[in-house]
Amino acid sequence: MEKRDTFAEKPLVNISDYAHDLIAVPRAHVRMVFSQDSTGVSLTHEEHDLVRCPLTRSGMAAAGFMSQAMGVELPALGESVPVRISTGVLFRVIAIAGLDYEIVESGILLHRFLEEAELQRGGAGGSE
Repeated sequence: MEKRDTFAEKPLVNISDYAHDLIAVPRAHVRMVFSQDSTGVSLTHEEHDLVRCPLTRSGMAAAGFMSQAMGVELPALGESVPVRISTGVLFRVIAIAGLDYEIVESGILLHRFLEEAELQRGGAGGSE
């Protein structure tokens, strides 16, 4: 059996350093925009990209699970959705975006992150 390196040389989803800086300070509410354009789906905060998912099978899977974690609908092409969630939920959204969906064990982590995000949202959606 061939051993795979679980850290891709070229990331499937781009997670910015700004995203990691944003979750470093706990906040009850962070306003963001979740949008889709011809290059993919992005989550932004004050015009800064946090996460960018390409229009690939893995990228769109990540975007769909991110929307589920945030409690909002995945935006249609050319559309945007306002999002307001805590940094705790955002931490899980970023973790979900960073999963490699080609690895079976990612499903276990995904399930856990989605459960935790829902509990932290109190079962409510994250849209404004």
